[in-house]
Amino acid sequence: MTKYTAGFIGAGNMGGALAAAACKSVDPAQVIVADRDAEKARAFVAQYGCAVGDNAAVVKNSRFVFLGVKPQMLGTVAKELKPLFGEQVVLVSMLAGVTTERLASELGELPIIRIMPNTPAAIGEGMILYTANAAVSEADKAAFVQLLSAAGRLDEMPESLIDAGSAVSGCGPAFVYLFIEALADAGVQCGLPRDKALQYAAQTVCGAGRMAVIDGRHPAALKDAVCSPGGSTIEGVHALEDGAFRGIVMDAVQAAFRRTKELGK
Repeated sequence: MTKYTAGFIGAGNMGGALAAAACKSVDPAQVIVADRDAEKARAFVAQYGCAVGDNAAVVKNSRFVFLGVKPQMLGTVAKELKPLFGEQVVLVSMLAGVTTERLASELGELPIIRIMPNTPAAIGEGMILYTANAAVSEADKAAFVQLLSAAGRLDEMPESLIDAGSAVSGCGPAFVYLFIEALADAGVQCGLPRDKALQYAAQTVCGAGRMAVIDGRHPAALKDAVCSPGGSTIEGVHALEDGAFRGIVMDAVQAAFRRTKELGK
């Protein structure tokens, strides 16, 4: 019987967000975190009330072990962790581009769930993509989904698609923040105070995103509903199209997709 339901190696932005979500789904006493920055780990524990330990304590005592290190560190970390894994452990990897096959070759033939979360998980609005190897049981998958339910939406997908999904939902928040900043800058240019421009831009993106999720219509139909004939919105849409807005966004996703593939090698 494992001592902890979830253990996190790495309490950075993403690992910390998922650990915080786990603390909402289970008793925080069932969660343990480890981080190279001991002060960061202690601050996290003070905020959420979970346990703190080293990597060995996480691996030896947790049912789900979340690995949140840089892909380039896998070889070094694997040498430390491989001898520690027991029979009941399910490895949950956040390593961008690193396949379950490579993880198994480095860490042993374990049940492995590979995930790609995004930073809005910190406020319960994340998009968490996941795939599992054949060693993961349906019961383990159900327990994993329940464990991260407070982080946002979870979607299981074939591993062949997870890098593409990562380029959209994993990298996408940065693209959206850039758009919010540009929208706010334009508001300031038009005379709005900076704080108002940022508030209006952020809430507009938030509301439009929720509407796209809930309404069910194609984004083109939602866009058309805002564009009155001869109006100001269609004039702005024309300016975006004239600047190849959609093409630039597609280029950004493709660039992120290529880089994800490179990181996994």
